[in-house]
Amino acid sequence: MREVFEKQEGNEMKELLETIARSLVDHPEEVRVNEIENDSTVILELSVAREDMGKVIGKQGRIAKAIRTVIKAAAIKENVKAVVEIV
Repeated sequence: MREVFEKQEGNEMKELLETIARSLVDHPEEVRVNEIENDSTVILELSVAREDMGKVIGKQGRIAKAIRTVIKAAAIKENVKAVVEIV
């Protein structure tokens, strides 16, 4: 039962990341989030169109840092550790 609950939590974080990324980019149809689950860690790999990469990273990485902060806060609420990687 715990595994089903954890997968649901990960899906919520995945959907949150997709929503945030789609609102930032010019090509929302190219936003992809790949979810990799390890023991107690969820790795979310975000991929966007090449020309949208700067919009997701932001000046000096500020947007990326903000995205990671929001996802980590959602993960803490769900008792899971989450890592966002922009690929």
